[in-house]
Amino acid sequence: MKKLVILTGAGMSSESGIKTFRDSGGLWEEYDVSEVATPEAWARNSELVLRFYNERRQQLRDCVPNKGHLGLADLEKYFDVQIITQNIDDLHERAGSSKVLHLHGELTKARSTVDPSLIYNIGYRDINPGDNCEKGSQLRPHIVWFGEEVPEMVEAVNLAGAADIFVVVGSSLNVYPAAGLIAYAPHKAPLFLIDPKDVNVPVNRKVEIIKEVASKGVAELRGRLLSIIKV
Repeated sequence: MKKLVILTGAGMSSESGIKTFRDSGGLWEEYDVSEVATPEAWARNSELVLRFYNERRQQLRDCVPNKGHLGLADLEKYFDVQIITQNIDDLHERAGSSKVLHLHGELTKARSTVDPSLIYNIGYRDINPGDNCEKGSQLRPHIVWFGEEVPEMVEAVNLAGAADIFVVVGSSLNVYPAAGLIAYAPHKAPLFLIDPKDVNVPVNRKVEIIKEVASKGVAELRGRLLSIIKV
């Protein structure tokens, strides 16, 4: 089976009701990102940071995967599908995708503040002040904040470099290092981008553009991909 590597961003989940930071009505209009999504914010006011992510987790609990998520999961019938996502929700997994790499962490997990290897599945429960890891330190959201390293980036680069086909869905390609992954796709690999907005693609290569939201775009992508393998 051909290896299909798909990078997904906030636009992948927006149809499921997940608020993005950047769009009109998004989280940047409600919160200053420097107050809720940086190591400095955590040091300054951990209760506010916990409350922010608790709200996000409660919202996620009530969301469901959209047709875009389900369509990507269905492609596993025809391709070796690897999803690399910038999203911290669990909608790909709930849609049935079996291989998902979360670049920016996972909302349904918490981790120790003293030992990053201590990671706990918490589902949709809150993290409260005084919730400690087994070493006695406060639990924090298992999220890569602005200014922190992206631990999964090396694996993501390796996956992109092994792609037979590389697809971007719902990413503005503005947030690095994730935005640079498309440049690691082999030159022989066809490139696709699904987004209803104009996106500045940071590669000097042919990219097939599907100017649609994720649900409609993934359905169109399916037809184009199956024509490549002549199913």
